[in-house]
Amino acid sequence: MGELDLATTPRLAEAIDELRDSGFDHVVLDLRGVTFVDSTGLRLILSLAASPLTLELIPGPPAVQRIFETTRTLERLPFRT
Repeated sequence: MGELDLATTPRLAEAIDELRDSGFDHVVLDLRGVTFVDSTGLRLILSLAASPLTLELIPGPPAVQRIFETTRTLERLPFRT
């Protein structure tokens, strides 16, 4: 996947909207292949977690997980253990 940032977040949001429109109500977002998440990526993930959609997150590498730790959102998000 690469980066979840200002350039790529809109494409992910569009793909998730298409899934919702097709009737999906459960999304698993695998962050293992992500190398960087900026504030727009974090905002998308937080909005998905607050939506009626069931969201599961697969933790990414330490550099990616750091944004969740730094912003104190790690405990508020549905990470798989």
